Amino acid sequence: MSTAILTGQPVPGSSIEADLRSLGFDLRTASDAAEAETLLAEVPGDERVALVDARFVGHVHALRLGLTDPRFPLAAIPGAVTAQPAGRQALTRAMARENSAGVGTTLVDSLADRILTALDADGTAVHRPELGSLVAAVPTDPQARNEARQAVTEVDDEAVRLKSAVKARDGFFTTYCISPYSRYIARWCARRGLTPNQVTTASLITALIAAACAATGTRGGFVAAGVLLIASFVLDCTDGQLARYSLQYSTLGAWLDATFDRAKEYAYYAGLALGAARGGDDVWALALGAMVLQTCRHVVDFSFNEANHDATANTSPTAALSDKLDSVGWTVWIRRMIVLPIGERWAMIAVLTALTTPRITFYALLIGCAFAATYTTAGRVLRSLTRKARRTDRAARALADLADSGPVAGALTRGLRKLPAKPPFGARFFVALPGAALLVLAAVLEPYGSVLPVVAAVVYALTSAAAVAMPLKGALDWLVPPFFRAAEYCTVLILAAKADVNGALPAAFGLVAAVAYHHYDTVYRIRGDAGAPPAWLVRSIGGHEGRTLLVAVLAALLTASQFKVALTALAVAVALVVLVESIRFWVGAHQGGAPAVHDEGETA
Repeated sequence: MSTAILTGQPVPGSSIEADLRSLGFDLRTASDAAEAETLLAEVPGDERVALVDARFVGHVHALRLGLTDPRFPLAAIPGAVTAQPAGRQALTRAMARENSAGVGTTLVDSLADRILTALDADGTAVHRPELGSLVAAVPTDPQARNEARQAVTEVDDEAVRLKSAVKARDGFFTTYCISPYSRYIARWCARRGLTPNQVTTASLITALIAAACAATGTRGGFVAAGVLLIASFVLDCTDGQLARYSLQYSTLGAWLDATFDRAKEYAYYAGLALGAARGGDDVWALALGAMVLQTCRHVVDFSFNEANHDATANTSPTAALSDKLDSVGWTVWIRRMIVLPIGERWAMIAVLTALTTPRITFYALLIGCAFAATYTTAGRVLRSLTRKARRTDRAARALADLADSGPVAGALTRGLRKLPAKPPFGARFFVALPGAALLVLAAVLEPYGSVLPVVAAVVYALTSAAAVAMPLKGALDWLVPPFFRAAEYCTVLILAAKADVNGALPAAFGLVAAVAYHHYDTVYRIRGDAGAPPAWLVRSIGGHEGRTLLVAVLAALLTASQFKVALTALAVAVALVVLVESIRFWVGAHQGGAPAVHDEGETA
C-alpha cells in the first residue's frame, strides 16, 4: 500500500487525483503544512508515502518515474517527493524543520519542493529521474497552467514510456533486430499483469527446450534449436524492458535475469555437444573450452569494473580516446559488435546451429570470443597502465572476494603477512602469473596419472596465497581473479581430456559449470552491495586452489574411469552446496525487503 498526501487547494479540472490512484496510491488531502505533517505521521512506517502539490500538471509517466521506482529510498520530481520506509526518517525530519522554520502554514509555494530543498541541505541523497520531454510542473497562475497542459498534450506519454523501456547501451543486433518489437511484447505483458520474473522463467524454459532440440542431433532439431534460441533471447530482452516499462525492479529479479542468462547459454552448449555425440562427433572439449573462455572473459569484465568503479583521479589517455571514438556513430556500433555481446553471440550461435554442425559452431564461437577477449583485455590493460588512479579499500576487498581463495590459501597467507604492504608495481599480478602458467603447462605436457601436475598445483597454491596476502591495489591487480579462474578451469578441462575415457569431459563440464555458477553468484552479490558469499561456503567447496589441488591429486591416484566418477561426484556436491545457499540468500533478500537492484551496464 502507498499513500499520497495532496497539499494545497485542488484545481478544477485537474487529473492529479485520478493519476495518483492509477499508480496505486491511496489519497489524503492537507490544506496546510501542519496538517501535512500530521497526515505524514499517521502513515505506517512500512509504507511508501508521497507529498504531491495539488496544482501539479504533468504526464502520468513522470509521476510514475518520480514516485514508484523501488530502487531509491527518496525520489522527487518538480511538485512531488516520495519516500520508501528506508527514507521516511529523513523525510519526516525535513518536514518538521520546514514547519518549525516559521515559513508559514499556507501553501503558496510548493511544499514538496521546499521539503526537497531541506533534504538537499541535509546532504540526503534524493533520486531525480531524467524526464526528457515529459512534463512535470507546478504552475502558479492560470496562464502558466494552460501552457503546461498544452505541453502535456504535445508529448505522447506512452511513446516516451516505450522508448525508455529499451536499455540505452544495447548491442547492434538487439537494438535493430529485437527491441523494435520486443518493447511491444513487454507492454502486452504489463497490461496482462505478467511480471518480469515470469518472463525470465519463460525465457529459461524456451532455452532449455532449444538445448533439448539440439541434443537430438538431427537437422530438424538443430533448426528448431536455432529458432528457439532466438525466441529465448527475445524473451530475455522483454523481461528487462518490462521491468523498465512498469518499474518492477527487484533484487530477486536482477539475480534471476543474470544467472539464467548464463544457465541458458551453457545448457545450450551441452545440448550441442550431446547432439554432436549422437552423430558420432565428440565436441565436449570444444563445449567446455567455450564455457571456460566465456566465463573467464566475464571475470575480466567484472574484475576491471570492480577495481575501477570508485577509483579516484580516474584519468587515462586511452579512456579519452575511447570516449572520442564513442562520439562517432559508426565506430560505436563496430566497437559494440566486435566484443561479441550477448545479442550478436546468440544470433551467431543460432544461425550456425541451424545451417552448419556443432563443431563449426563451436569453432566460430571460440574464435569470436577469443578475439573479443583479446580486444577488451588489451584495452583495459592500456587504460590501467596509463591511468593515474588510487584504488580504494572497497575495490581491494572486492578483488579479494572475487579471487575465491579457500582454506589452503588462507593457511598459507597467514605465514606470508610479512610481505611488503606496498610491493613494486604489478608485483601481485606477477606473483599470481607463474604458478598459474606452471599449473596449466604441467597439465598439458604430462600424461594422465603423472604426479607433476600435483607438484604444480602445490606451487600454484603457494603463489596464489602470496598474491592475495597483499592488498590488491596495483594497476594490474584486477587480472589476478581472471588468472585464477583460467588456471582452475583449464586444469579440469585438460586433465579430463587426458583421461581419454568416455564421460570424463561431460563430468568436467558439469564441475566447471557448478564452480562458474559460484563465481557468478559472488559477482552478483558484490554488485548488489550484499558482500561476498559466507566464508563457510568458500571453505566447504575448497576455494579455487583447494579444488585445483584436489582434481590434480585425483588424476594422479585414480584410473581414468574412477577419475570420471570422482569428477561427477565432485560436480554434484559443489552444485548442491552453492545452489542451495545461493537460492536461500537471494529469496531471503527479496522477502526481507532488500533494495531493488537493476544493472544497466555493459551487455554481457
